[in-house]
Amino acid sequence: MQASETITRKSASNLALAFCLLPREKRLAMSALYAFCREVDDVADEETRSVDERRAALAEWRADVRAACDGGAPKFIVNRELQPVIRRCGLRFELFDELIRGCESDLDTFRYASHEQLDLYCYRVASAVGLLSIEIFGHTDSRCRDYAIHLGKALQLTNILRDVWNDAERGRIYLPQDALALHGVKEEEILRGEYTPRFRALAEGVAARARGHYAQARELLPSADRRSMVAAELMGSVYWRLLCKLEEQRFDVFGPQLTRLSKAQKILLIARTWFRLTVGVSTPNYGVA
Repeated sequence: MQASETITRKSASNLALAFCLLPREKRLAMSALYAFCREVDDVADEETRSVDERRAALAEWRADVRAACDGGAPKFIVNRELQPVIRRCGLRFELFDELIRGCESDLDTFRYASHEQLDLYCYRVASAVGLLSIEIFGHTDSRCRDYAIHLGKALQLTNILRDVWNDAERGRIYLPQDALALHGVKEEEILRGEYTPRFRALAEGVAARARGHYAQARELLPSADRRSMVAAELMGSVYWRLLCKLEEQRFDVFGPQLTRLSKAQKILLIARTWFRLTVGVSTPNYGVA
């Protein structure tokens, strides 16, 4: 797992942070899954290569992870490290394929016409990863799958709200076109980084959808599986606090710095999540006002 651990450690992402609450075997397995996700995402984002080159590279990753799932001999070291996890946890190729489809859409989709279209994107790049993750965490209740779907969409919508300006600088607008029209926000305003009351109303509408997914995840998580979902619950807590922070700043996301949680805030959330689990608190630490 050396290559996967190195990729995970270097990423310093919130997702990698959540692994600290897992026992060693599951932590290593999640590092392997995360490394795969990181690698295919990096392929899609590598703007020094042409779109055709990136599409061909993603096709290679699809064929290689299929080989890993089918018991073949994958050529990429990350997939070789992931293969025992695939076998042990019964990870399905279809979910890896959904993730790659999501990455492929970033090659040529720079606008989303509707919330429905964005919802599919969120499922592919986030919920599919959640569905893979819960198999590694271990669960006993099939409702965990719906929990993973809603939590993934909540996290991705939070990311989209935080990253509006970064995405705009690359010519991307993930906020749905029908929502822009509803609030009278023009694409050019976002691309120029103009913060207006109309943009704030637009962002509040997207945040309400994210809140709905957090609330659904909160309701759907079976109590019997709360302990095994501790890493996912930490992710929910971190991104919920990030959403709250965006709300506190009235969604003014056009500054030079991304909205982030401090290291101290993250440590507090880790401690709080672990404490709530230890004392048997049965409700998630997110999804309420």
